[in-house]
Order: sequence, then C-alpha cells, then structure tokens
Amino acid sequence: MSRTNNKLRIGIVGAGAIVRDRHLPGLKKHPEVEIVAVSNSTYESAEKFCQENAPHATPMANWADLLSVPELDIIWIGTPPYMHSAVTVSALEAGKHVLCEKPLSVTVAEAKSLLAVQERTGVIIAEDFMVHGHPQWLRAHDLIGEGRIGNLRSIQGVFSYFNTDPANIRNVPEYGGGSLMDIGCYPIHTSRWMFGEEPVRVMGLFDRDPQFKVDRLTSAMLEFPSGHAVFTCSMQLVYHQQMQLLGTRGRIEMAMPFTPPPDRPSHILIDDGRDLAGSGIVLNL
Repeated sequence: MSRTNNKLRIGIVGAGAIVRDRHLPGLKKHPEVEIVAVSNSTYESAEKFCQENAPHATPMANWADLLSVPELDIIWIGTPPYMHSAVTVSALEAGKHVLCEKPLSVTVAEAKSLLAVQERTGVIIAEDFMVHGHPQWLRAHDLIGEGRIGNLRSIQGVFSYFNTDPANIRNVPEYGGGSLMDIGCYPIHTSRWMFGEEPVRVMGLFDRDPQFKVDRLTSAMLEFPSGHAVFTCSMQLVYHQQMQLLGTRGRIEMAMPFTPPPDRPSHILIDDGRDLAGSGIVLNL
C-alpha cells in the first residue's frame, strides 16, 4: 500500500456493531478520510466488513499486522474494553495516533501506563466520547460558561437499557463488562467536563448480577469543588436516558443526551425556574 493522497488514513481494529453502525456512516461521508485497513477477530469477518463497507481497504486478522502498515495516520479501536489498553499501547509505540472507544482502560494501572507511554512517545490518544463533538453538548457547555443558569451546582443523570444476553460482551466481566464501564462512564465524563473540575470524593452502590457477575445497577455521587453529580446506570432497567444541569438561576435538561438519533434535530430545554408549571422553559435547538 502506498500513499497517493492527503487524506487521513485510518486503520480499524475491531469492526463490530459500534464501528459499523455508529461511526462508519460518518466516516464514509467525510471527503478527507480513507479507511485503509481493517482487522477483526477473524480474517473472514474483516473481509466481509471490507466488502460491505470499505471495498478498497485491506482486511487483516491480526491487529499487530495492521499496526505495521506505514501509511496509517490513525488507529480506530472498537474492540471489547479489555483489549483497549494493549492495542493502544502498541499503536503508540508504532507511532500511530489513536481514537479508542470508551472506556480507554478498565483499571487505574492501565490508565497510568497509557499516559506514561503517551508522554514518552508524544503520540495523541483520544477517548471516543461523542459528547465533545455533538452540538447539543457544545451548546450546553457554552450556556454554562455564559452564566445562563447561574453557577452550576448539581448534575443529575440516568442512563439505562435492558440486556440479559449471556453472549453479549457487556455481560462478561473478563471483557470489561458491566453497566458502569459501558454507560456509567458517560455521566462521569460529562460531569467532569461541565464542571471543568475533577471530583474530590466519590461514593457508589453496586448491584451485581448473580449469574453474570457484572454490575447491573450502579448509583454514584461525585463531589466536585463546585457542586455534586449524582447518577444511576443500569443494564437491566427500561431503556431511558436523561441529564439535568442545575444552577443557581436555572437548569438545562437533555432528553436524549448520549444516543441522539442522527435523522432528526436535537434540542435542549432551558428553564429559568420561574414556576413548576414550566412557563419559564424555552427550547434551544
């Protein structure tokens, strides 16, 4: 493979449903992006992915071979969480920038090792949280910075869905499963971003599934210098998600904060709190 253009050349490691359904549509539309190589659990599955989605890409069964392709600019990691750290470290050592699905690591020790390698190599690591690129979150962040709701003091969130499939990687502890790793990381990450601070104290409750041994229901409280964040996440509750950002003079509410559909506009509600009937609510697109 030789470089023939100035496009951003991507190698995909782990061509599962997240990459195929959530990321690929945007990648294919971007004029400055080219998928060059794809590795998956088997050569056959990588080949099938390329045939259906990226016919000019080279399929590979071994992600280590993919990292050796010199023309690649970025490695996009969509593997199960337990592989994220190992693939990321190898990509950094190979001089490749990394965009990795969340969570970037499953232990504190892995996270510290990643940061050490990143500092030594100078290569960029990005954890793929959609909030940093989505208009509704960018708008909410701007509104908080502008003082629209006064001083941010409390963040409240719920993120849940129902999944009792024993074959699903989210129900396998060895793969980095559990509701906290899969979806609880969203309210944690966004709370840190909205406050612009790191928590100084954290408390949590876990309910583990007796069969799968992963947390199926987790609730947490995070104390920040400026306020509190409280959230519940679950893989065995009704499908629902909501985030509220409450300040001293108003609040921002998001009805679909983390999986907003791409085929219709997103919006946030801004409430100045003048009454409980909602007469102070305005819709912000």
